[in-house]
Amino acid sequence: MKVILLEELEGHGSFGETITVKDGFANNYLIPRRLAIPATDGNIRHIQNILTQKARKLEKIRAKAEELAKKLEGLEIVIKKPIGKNGKLFGAVTTSDIVKAIKEKGFDIDRKQIVMTSPIKNIGLYTVKVRLHNNIYANIKVDVQEEAK
Repeated sequence: MKVILLEELEGHGSFGETITVKDGFANNYLIPRRLAIPATDGNIRHIQNILTQKARKLEKIRAKAEELAKKLEGLEIVIKKPIGKNGKLFGAVTTSDIVKAIKEKGFDIDRKQIVMTSPIKNIGLYTVKVRLHNNIYANIKVDVQEEAK
């Protein structure tokens, strides 16, 4: 029996794919659990419409991410922290600190979008990546300075 998958099914395919399975598997497992629907002409057209809508929506999101990347690229933020001996910070500059500074510049970024291998623990100028979408990144400069006492 030919069915169209409504969810990703490991070992069989992903949403919108038409696969051939045994009748019992389709009738007793896939269709009752709403994991698939029979592959009729009407259902195929319906799923194709859904896929084209998803593609358009994804393209809009990607375009917005590229536009934001252009605006963020090269942005320089200053973070002031108290320091101890040898220029070492008390604590560290974390993703939350960077997000707070970016939001002060008028951009809405989530801390999960900041890509850092480790927290910043010294004063200086650092380049940090911001992940905006799949394979769309912006590099910002983070200037860590001593806080005035």
